Amino acid sequence: MRAARFHAQKDVRIEDIPEPVTQPGTAKIKVAWCGICGTDLHEYLEGPIFIPAPGHPHPLAGEEPPVTLGHEFSGTVVEIGDGVDDLDVGDNVVVEPYFTCGECAQCLAGNYHLCVKMGFIGLAGGGGGLSEAIVVKRQWIHKIGDIPLDEAALIEPLSVGHHAVTRSGAKPGDVALIGGAGPIGLLTAAVLKGLGVTTIISELSEARKAKALSSGVADHVLDPSSEDVPTRVLELTGGVGADVAFECAGVDVVLDTLLTALKPTGVLVNVSIWGHRATVDMQKLVLKEIDLRGTIAYVRDHEAVIKLVQDGKIDLKPFITGRIDLADLITQGFDTLIHHNDTAVKILVHP
Repeated sequence: MRAARFHAQKDVRIEDIPEPVTQPGTAKIKVAWCGICGTDLHEYLEGPIFIPAPGHPHPLAGEEPPVTLGHEFSGTVVEIGDGVDDLDVGDNVVVEPYFTCGECAQCLAGNYHLCVKMGFIGLAGGGGGLSEAIVVKRQWIHKIGDIPLDEAALIEPLSVGHHAVTRSGAKPGDVALIGGAGPIGLLTAAVLKGLGVTTIISELSEARKAKALSSGVADHVLDPSSEDVPTRVLELTGGVGADVAFECAGVDVVLDTLLTALKPTGVLVNVSIWGHRATVDMQKLVLKEIDLRGTIAYVRDHEAVIKLVQDGKIDLKPFITGRIDLADLITQGFDTLIHHNDTAVKILVHP
């Protein structure tokens, strides 16, 4: 079968590899669509990062490069292993792409996303969505009912946004400020809107501002190059400030803007993965008693996200901006997102 294999930095190859074999407690999934994640791009340009370094196989996956990429995917169950009695061949599903040990203190406490050996399927090993088929343990498979398979490929990044919103404690009637309208910023805003939160997005890119408005996830879109964002937020909130804020850009000036625009006792959730050490104005944090919270991936979020989509509270169609064949992964996928990232939100690959 065809698969996109990471060999080294800027060396991803479409190769023919053996089809995986179903084991007890697993199911084989025929992949329909797989999204290209910003993490995949980081690995391609700067990796290995989450991918194990050569000579250092992942402690749970047991793999090192080359590994199959892809962790944002949907598909159909085509084979069921022994001991799995709650899936049927033909079920459409998505995968929560984790390796966890189940034994460390965090796993035992229910925080499996913080497992000391945690790895991601499609990065640490275990196959990936940028292939024709994958075998996954039953515990990580989620049925999606009648959600279209292309839209379902966005359940994984949408779960990232859902976990960030959960971490914030945002509730209906609150006002949220999102810094950055890339894929995760837009999907975080989609979750907030689905929960009845008023959303304000700060973004420079014209294309991304347009997408925030046309998708309906933003009540207000602000351009920090032409207006003072904290002042505008005060105007929009009757002089109070935002209740919650989400840093989705990994940029110091965005982080500082959010600290300024938050109300006293507000909550700031950092969603982005930073490429450099952040600079934080601790005086703003202290004098306003702001809570600064981290968030990573998701934990028990997929089922809630699937329900939000099934109930029509989140429409994923507007965020799909391209569909390509696996053979065109680099030229029409990676290159587009690296060099023209303001024109694309989510490019889906059909393997």
